Amino acid sequence: MIAHSVDDPFYYLHNFRQVLLWVEQRYADLLDEHELAFIHTFSQLQAPAQALLVRMVMRKGELFRSDRLDYAEIGDTALALQPLRALGWVREPEQLALEQLFALLRKDELARCFTAQLSRPRATKHDLLAQLQPLQLAARSLADWFPDSEVRIFQWCLQPLCDRMRLLFFGNLYQDWSDFVLADLGLLRYEQVPFSPDSRALQQRADLDLAMALHYCTERLEQGDDPESILAVMHSLHSDNPWLARRRARLQFALGQQCERLGDWDQAMAVYAQCNHAQARIRQVRVLERSEQWPQAHALALQLAEAPANALEVQALERMLPRLARKLGGPPQRRRRAAPLELIELELPREQAALGVEEAVRQHLAHEGGQAHYVENTLFNSLFGLLCWEAIFAPVPGAFFNPFQAAPQDLHDSDFLLRRSALFEQCLGRLDDGSHRQAILDCYAAKLGLQSPFVFWAMLSEELLTQALACLPAAQLKQCFLRLLQDIRSNRTGMPDLIQFWPEQGRYRMVEVKGPGDRLQDNQLRWLQFCREHGLPVAVCHVRWSETP
Repeated sequence: MIAHSVDDPFYYLHNFRQVLLWVEQRYADLLDEHELAFIHTFSQLQAPAQALLVRMVMRKGELFRSDRLDYAEIGDTALALQPLRALGWVREPEQLALEQLFALLRKDELARCFTAQLSRPRATKHDLLAQLQPLQLAARSLADWFPDSEVRIFQWCLQPLCDRMRLLFFGNLYQDWSDFVLADLGLLRYEQVPFSPDSRALQQRADLDLAMALHYCTERLEQGDDPESILAVMHSLHSDNPWLARRRARLQFALGQQCERLGDWDQAMAVYAQCNHAQARIRQVRVLERSEQWPQAHALALQLAEAPANALEVQALERMLPRLARKLGGPPQRRRRAAPLELIELELPREQAALGVEEAVRQHLAHEGGQAHYVENTLFNSLFGLLCWEAIFAPVPGAFFNPFQAAPQDLHDSDFLLRRSALFEQCLGRLDDGSHRQAILDCYAAKLGLQSPFVFWAMLSEELLTQALACLPAAQLKQCFLRLLQDIRSNRTGMPDLIQFWPEQGRYRMVEVKGPGDRLQDNQLRWLQFCREHGLPVAVCHVRWSETP
């Protein structure tokens, strides 16, 4: 696929054409006659008509004022509209509801339109609508609403069709067309993942229909519809397709959260009990606790503590169990005391605060010897991304939808590792035989600059990479990478801010920096606990600013 520069005034049109070409080539067997006809007919239109259509597709909503469809590169808007109207893709709506009219017209136009009905025509637009709504005015045409209107209203009629195209290209509907068609594709470079029919997430038309149905359920939830009515629809939305099952689980979890917000504890419990989301089990304990069902909450928490699913559950249960025991009348319980951390207490000159607390500490440590770098979450993520590049970009079904993806779609799904277990075992095995250093250096040279969900190219200099590979023990790297894979969303952040290397001695130390009033966050506490358990050298540095010169 050819990238087009924003120097071309029709670059957005070229990019949209690539979307349609890609969808037709990859999913022709899933498209119906109407969708295939749209792709073919669109390709036959003149460029101005194509460009105006894409401009409408990119904008929010389906209704547009004629005076706001003026684009220099398109020229005569009326001429560009003619073929679109002839095809029925764009039309003038027969009726507009009062609220739609208010969304389209300016305040001065509305004051002229409703002169007779408004008691306070100079009020705000919101107040004007409030004055008219009690009249319960029926929907009607623009000409009936406002005979003197100088503008016309046009409606784009193929939004559902284009939504299906967008889903097939992006693999989701939260990305807008502008994410692609307005992008200068020449600025970013992507890994070229091989695409095959077997790697498609959607294999039949029913899969596409179900994906759209789940999307509409999500929209209803976001618009505040009753969760019970959405759940009633979801009862029939089942599939053996793993990609769709994951999407359904995410929607289920969101519905459970909404039930919690509404205080519908029984419904929330029922939803979470049927959901395989990573946080669904701990939410059940929380629902029982919030609904003051202390014995049930305590019993379930004990059950989960016997075999916690992830570190997040461990941390949550450590807080919940003592609290629940107290609710049941038990004695206060001491929390398990963590092994003491190495602490660094620094008092630095106030003027160094302008550098930022992390940079001020980095400079201080550098003066004490060794090489100090501000890395936070970038270094270990980058090393992992380079060592496991092959596994991360494996063309497993449903991972990649188009050639412009920086990360697989299922990156944060609970079975991300399971679906690539053999590949990750092979990559991580290089840490056991010592071949990881060369593998990381080779990947760095071969993939430099390509988009990755883990590799921070701007931060990863050759000097930093060389020092890290010389000082970081392979066994400790492996433990870090395994922890990252347990829960990528939660564990890719919270790592210490700074790292010190002593290359001559082959050793290192990580340092978490906290300025005055700063506290350790939950994800940072989990990483520090991990470091203690596995012998990774780490310290917490508390900084205060000196007021004396």
